[in-house]
Amino acid sequence: MTDPTIPNAEIQSILEARHGDPFGFLGRHTRADGAMVVRTFQPEAHTVKVVARDGSIECPLEKVHSQGFFEGVVSGAAASGEYDIDVRTMGGKSSRFADPYSFGTLLSDQDIYFFKEGTHQKLWHSLGAHLKSYSGISGVQFAVWAPNATRVSVVGDFNDWDGRMNPMRNREGVWELFIPGITELAHYKFELVGADGGLHVKADPFAFFGQHGLQTASLVFNLDRYGWHDAEWMQQREAKNLYKTPMSIYEVHLGSWKRIPEQKNRPKSYRELADDLIPYVKSLNFTHIELMPVSEFPFDGSWGYQVTGYFAATSRFGNPDEFREFVDRCHQAGIGVILDWVPGHFPKDAFGLAKFDGSALYEHADPRQGEHQDWGTLIFNYGRSEVKGFLIANALYWLEEFHIDGLRVDAVASMLYLDYSRKPWAWVPNKYGGRENLDAIDFMRELNKLCYEKHPGTTIIAEESTAWPGVSKPTDTGGLGFGFKWNMGWMNDTLHYMEEDPVHRKYHHGEATFSMLYAYDENFILVLSHDEVVHGKGSLINKMPGDRWQKFANLRMLYAWMWAHPGKKLLFMGGEFGQWQEWNHERSLDWHLFLGEEHAALQHLLRDLNHLYITRPALHQMDHEPGGFQWLDASDGDHSIFAFMRIAADGDKVYCVINATPVPRKGYRVGVTEPGSYLELVNTDAPGYAGSGMVNPLPMPATETEWQGQPWSIVIDLPPLGVVWLGR
Repeated sequence: MTDPTIPNAEIQSILEARHGDPFGFLGRHTRADGAMVVRTFQPEAHTVKVVARDGSIECPLEKVHSQGFFEGVVSGAAASGEYDIDVRTMGGKSSRFADPYSFGTLLSDQDIYFFKEGTHQKLWHSLGAHLKSYSGISGVQFAVWAPNATRVSVVGDFNDWDGRMNPMRNREGVWELFIPGITELAHYKFELVGADGGLHVKADPFAFFGQHGLQTASLVFNLDRYGWHDAEWMQQREAKNLYKTPMSIYEVHLGSWKRIPEQKNRPKSYRELADDLIPYVKSLNFTHIELMPVSEFPFDGSWGYQVTGYFAATSRFGNPDEFREFVDRCHQAGIGVILDWVPGHFPKDAFGLAKFDGSALYEHADPRQGEHQDWGTLIFNYGRSEVKGFLIANALYWLEEFHIDGLRVDAVASMLYLDYSRKPWAWVPNKYGGRENLDAIDFMRELNKLCYEKHPGTTIIAEESTAWPGVSKPTDTGGLGFGFKWNMGWMNDTLHYMEEDPVHRKYHHGEATFSMLYAYDENFILVLSHDEVVHGKGSLINKMPGDRWQKFANLRMLYAWMWAHPGKKLLFMGGEFGQWQEWNHERSLDWHLFLGEEHAALQHLLRDLNHLYITRPALHQMDHEPGGFQWLDASDGDHSIFAFMRIAADGDKVYCVINATPVPRKGYRVGVTEPGSYLELVNTDAPGYAGSGMVNPLPMPATETEWQGQPWSIVIDLPPLGVVWLGR
């Protein structure tokens, strides 16, 4: 029978998991009659007693409600000091634990203030689940932002997922609770009664580890254990000028790079990828690996671009420390790691960020601002300080905790424009009546400024497909502050040119040369990414015209042209050996193609292009300065030939001549700046690259014959559908 001194309404709110202030009722309190009592809810208990931590006294509690609510007067050390709850069940099981409601506040006032202000740059240290020890008691400290919820509980495998067991304390919209006895890898979520009156069960937005697919619990994980071995890399990275050093990026989807068919076609783990992928990338002389998103996501078909766990490396391939080991081993091998990062949108999955506390918390409430019509996803509310702080802290988290060398920001155009892919009536103008998303612009500028301040030597890369000015220019000059921008214009024009039958290319010569009119407007990366080999676009080799030999010749020509063109380089996996099939995220690349000579030869060419790109400063040192490039002939459209030179700061030069037709051009004269003998550095038609063998094997002396605006010249044989690089 219920004790009349206890308000029945409060007991009922605990039993029904509606109580918004559990610390005001549960735990130790002075009752109205002056007695010191302890209250606890233990639905499985037969008997409960309070035991002073020093063992000096035991105080039995009375069952004052049939569903398991206990209260009792305590005395001595149990009334004034630390105490435990001792529970015995009808089945005879016993347990003893510190009362979660005996602990004081957990987060500092400063933590909450800076979070609400949007300036807490190490937010992951405060929110989420953290292994802690208070008064010698070990457990997990939980904290979650849900300002419009009326009740929030921690639920998990430690309390039978019962929202009545561990309701949290509300501190200005941040809910917190320390639960003693919980250990690493405990599964948990947050159960909320939302502003809409509904019950919501949510994964932790700050979880370091989580399940994926149909099972979506968060897991407690200790991030303080891993010992790094990349100090030399990190020290050198900080001093490196990325604009004057080579950057050749191999883009990878970890789940499909190489699977294990003998084990039900399973993807390789982080550790297996470290054993296999890193030596492979190193052997091809790439300087960086770019990983398609590794933040936790439920649906494989999204390729990681619909994120539900922004602070969790996906458990598909291992735990967070195993991913750290992958990054660490990349660095020890001299390879940088770039992550695709998705702050532009998030999915509507019920366990994720959508309507997190029963209201539009992370997203805009108005679907004209808060929903991507094309993708069926939600858009972050960049104007809300807590949301902006969440995203900036997440970027800093990957750079700090995982030593990531750069973030490639996905879908920047969709963030910049309020009317992105919308009908005229389906968007809301900014306060000036314009289409620019002013909040997103402020967010990006602050993101870039802080990332470069806190982690010098890293880079933030924009995937931005419009003509927005100053994407990679400094914020103090009005730019967005990104380090680099993907050159989508070059990609579209070049692929369109390459897809033309060579007999028609003379009519499209301007597409081949147009990129140099804007090459220095931004710090560009030339990209042939995963986006070009999916959704019916076909593989790169299949975009090339002609028979089998011509397809490979065209692709070799494209790569040698791209590697000589100003700008950093990115190539999606499979392109390096000419995979015939369009990329499919559910299966491995077609490694069996190495049985064919042309595929191995194409890979050999990529290895050599990367080697020369890295070792010849003329090919990378002045990528972003007009003085690093000069046309020799940009106007020979009738023959589909163009020639240029790349220039280093010390005057060293590499000459590049491209013949985009299958007609051999013997006796082609190339203008050069200096006398002496010249060597063929690369010829894409060489037998070692499965070409026809039209090469220039001997040193070529320059004669004092003015040509192409230069005082000297040499004569070469220019192969069909081929590229020749020349140097001294």
